[in-house]
Amino acid sequence: MLQIDKKKCFIELGRFLSQFSFENYTKNETVLHNDLYFDRFVDLIQLSQSHNGWFTPEQVCFSVQSWANALTEENLNQWLSSYNFIETKPKTVGLILAGNIPLVGFHDFLSVLISGHKVLVKTSSNDQHLIKFLANYLMAVNPDFEKYITFTDGKLENFDAVIATGSNNTARYFEYYFKDKPSIIRKNRNSVAVLTGDETKEDLINLGEDIFRYFGLGCRNVSKLFVPKDYDFKAFFEAIYEYKDVIYYEKYSNNYDYNKAVFLMSNFKLLDNEFLTLKEDSSYASPISSVFYEYYDDIEVLKSQLKNDAEQIQCVVSNDIIENSIPFGKTQKPELWDYADNVDTIQFLVQL
Repeated sequence: MLQIDKKKCFIELGRFLSQFSFENYTKNETVLHNDLYFDRFVDLIQLSQSHNGWFTPEQVCFSVQSWANALTEENLNQWLSSYNFIETKPKTVGLILAGNIPLVGFHDFLSVLISGHKVLVKTSSNDQHLIKFLANYLMAVNPDFEKYITFTDGKLENFDAVIATGSNNTARYFEYYFKDKPSIIRKNRNSVAVLTGDETKEDLINLGEDIFRYFGLGCRNVSKLFVPKDYDFKAFFEAIYEYKDVIYYEKYSNNYDYNKAVFLMSNFKLLDNEFLTLKEDSSYASPISSVFYEYYDDIEVLKSQLKNDAEQIQCVVSNDIIENSIPFGKTQKPELWDYADNVDTIQFLVQL
């Protein structure tokens, strides 16, 4: 199966996904296999919350639209143009996927197939339906994919390399278990935002998107703010008021009540707007419904700190005051070439 044929299939998948936005589902009669898959995908979106309570239709549709925007001919060509696939010998690559946000493992799935390998997928129990549906759609578009895609519920066996995503604890197990195989092992990471006090209201509203999208469950969600001494949080709280309805979602509300109570019982000082707490803390990983913050005196010192802690950080958000930082509101809209942990997945795969 040639790469050009695979690209055409993923472009068609992007066209299929483009029909499903949270505002409405608009059927495009020119999309392949809509008669079989359109209504079934509508049902799956609506049922996803019963499979995983965090996967609301709005959050699933946001992920779906993100992939629809990514899977275009232009994006795929730009992404793949710098790699040499000529000498790639097909191997079987095992994937152990996370399940914290919808379709979080799809980039690895796409990368393995587009680079010419076969994929052996072990899904997370928290996200096992969406990616299987997309795989079935690809196989309907081109039945040759059946030779390249396998899912397993048991342990991975008969594979040549592995890409595994988990916590810091599971990573130690992965590193031991897969020590004799080429591997990419991903651990816990968090994202941070660096503020100066000169941000516009629009910047801070967009920062709210980085905080609240997927209820803060993703490694690309901002969980920590760095702010200058004497920073006034009033503008921040006024801007993120747009996201106040998050508290009406029961699972988020329960986390807010619980984590706030834990903080207060420990006599921690909190800033609170009744749907998000801010706590001064040097850690990067804050619990759901809370964001940590830390003051800085010197931006150059902060840059050094972020560089030293790079292995704990997925994204840095700022108004371009930190090198290679991401603009406000863009953390959950990565390009195909924005690799998790800054590890070039395609380069790893073509060298197998």
